[in-house]
Order: sequence, then structure tokens, then C-alpha cells
Amino acid sequence: MQCGSKWSIPTHFKNSSSRPDGWQRERRARVSKQMGEPETLHEPVLLEEVLEALEPLGHACIVDGTFGAGGYSRALLKRGARVLAIDRDPTVMPFVEGLRAEFPDRIDFSAGSFSQLETLVGERDVDGVVLDIGVSSMQLDQAERGFSFMRPGPLDMRMSRDGTSAADLVNALSETDLANLIFAYGEERASRRIARAIVAARDVAPIADTLELAGVIEKTIGRRPGGPHPATRTFQALRIAVNSEFDELVSALFAAERLLPEGGRLAVVTFHSLEDRIVKRFFDQSKTSAPQSRHLPQTEPEEKRWVPVRKSVKASKAELDRNPRARSATLRSGVRASAPARPMQTTGLGVPGFRQGAL
Repeated sequence: MQCGSKWSIPTHFKNSSSRPDGWQRERRARVSKQMGEPETLHEPVLLEEVLEALEPLGHACIVDGTFGAGGYSRALLKRGARVLAIDRDPTVMPFVEGLRAEFPDRIDFSAGSFSQLETLVGERDVDGVVLDIGVSSMQLDQAERGFSFMRPGPLDMRMSRDGTSAADLVNALSETDLANLIFAYGEERASRRIARAIVAARDVAPIADTLELAGVIEKTIGRRPGGPHPATRTFQALRIAVNSEFDELVSALFAAERLLPEGGRLAVVTFHSLEDRIVKRFFDQSKTSAPQSRHLPQTEPEEKRWVPVRKSVKASKAELDRNPRARSATLRSGVRASAPARPMQTTGLGVPGFRQGAL
């Protein structure tokens, strides 16, 4: 089974220019400002718990596969580690340069995705890998990136700034494919009603910005007092599809297994149940091993690749009071055993998937 879906978008929707011209000018102006003066660093979630999972850190070489605003990298450097930072978002460079100035000769940066872990690490010996999966607070706060349904911006959501955008999907996919995407990647039970409303709205005019899409969804399924915004799951689904997030995650997990030596540490922070299920089952080999028939001679169980695997960790009340965005974060971590790495597979990981055009 393939890990994700590759969306077939009509040519005239590729890298759509249907967004208002003003968005492009505003976006360039804001990005230029950010590139010249970085924003204050966001507090990374479960920071102390992540650092504990990666101990010992003194003189260790740690790969921060999702650099973002550099919160984990900064904390690792302060603990004496050397850091190889990776990110596919070109707007992180001011944060990289800030850490290079503060910690010269102890941080390297490679532009790319964490699924390219082995290629980007190269011949370097590493002692640990940390991955913070999903959209960052920095990206959510940049309205021009199009990740947030709370701020006006172009319907983009591309972490790497290239490829198919959320607007391309929303304006080009069939009603059935939209419903399937929103249900599979967003776990949205009202996916069919939402897809029907999106198609009706785009028949009038292409949906070009975040608040327009959020408004269509809210009008369709309503909003419960005190509940999450009705567009939350749909925006999640679109973001995952645009950035091939499940493909990236699975590739990165198995790359870390191949890359880390015995005793190497892997820490993964996820923010929703679909990601967490994949990581949980990756660490639990009983979920990915071939089932044994009771009618055949029993084979020896596979050697464990991760020992020990720690119990999942959630944010403390003190952290939640300080940083409400940590409420959905889950940390899972393990230590690499001596057994050879497994070939990459999705079987047993619970990766959502469906065929375009299928119900």
C-alpha cells in the first residue's frame, strides 16, 4: 500500500494564480521583513521531556529534523550538544543565522525535508534525532503562509513554498475526492457535506483565501459554543495532503532507524491521533511483523529495534497554562538496539489512504 495519495491536478490549476494580486505583494513584503528581523522564538512543546529522552547530550551530535524557529536546537546547544538542523521552509534562515552567531562551529544547517535524513546527514555520526511533526507555531502565525483559518491569507499551506497548494486541491478535486481527503486525513465526519459546499462555492468563483474557505465550512456545519473551530479538521487534511506529511513521517522514521547506532535516541512529537498512531506502531514491532499462523511451526520473534521504548508523554498542567498549543502534543521516544534496521514499510502502521475517485 502506498503511504499517501499523489493528487492529479488539472494543468490550469497548477501553482494557481487565482489568488488576488494584493496577496502576492503583501506576502513578499512580509517575508522580506521576516528575513531581515526574525520574530521572537516560540517555545517548543514538551521541551524538557524531549531533552530528557535524548540524554546524554554533552558533546552528542543531534539531528533536529524540523528546525522551525530553532527552539529545540537552541536548547540542545545550551546543553552542550552539536546540532545538525534540517528544514524545508526557506524562511527559517534568520533563525539559523542567529544560532550560528551564538554557537559558532556547533550548528550545521541543511535545507531539505526530514524524509531525506540519510542523504542530508551524509557520513556524519549522530547520536540522536528529534522530530516535531506538523505545522509550526511560526508558520501558523504567518498569515501569508495560509495555514491558519483564523487569519486572512492566501490558501497556500506549502511548507517548502513550491508544488501543489491547498487552493489547487480545493478548486480542482472532484467532490468525491475532496470528501475522501477530508475524511481520511482530517477524520471529519461531515466531510461529504463540506465537500458539497466547497464545490458549490467554487462554482461561483475560485476559493482563494483562508477565511473564505473557513467561512464556507462554518456556514455548512455550524459552530458549537466552546468547541474547536469547524474548519480545524478540513485545514488539517489539506495541509497533510499538500505536504505529503504521512509519506514524510514514515520515511523519516525508517531513515532514523537505519541511521542511528546502537544506543542512539529518537524522540518524536506529534499533534494529532493519525500521526501518533503511526509513531506508536513504528516503535511497537508487533504491529508491523508478519502474523504467525497457529497451524504452522512458530518462528522466532523478531529482534527488537528499539529498547527501551518509553511511555507516551503529554504536556503538564504547568506547560498547558503557559502554552495552550501544547494540549494536543504527544512525545514518543526510544533507544536504538543492535538489531539491523527493517526495510521501510507501511503495513501495520495505520497510515490513512484511499484511491482517488473511490468512495
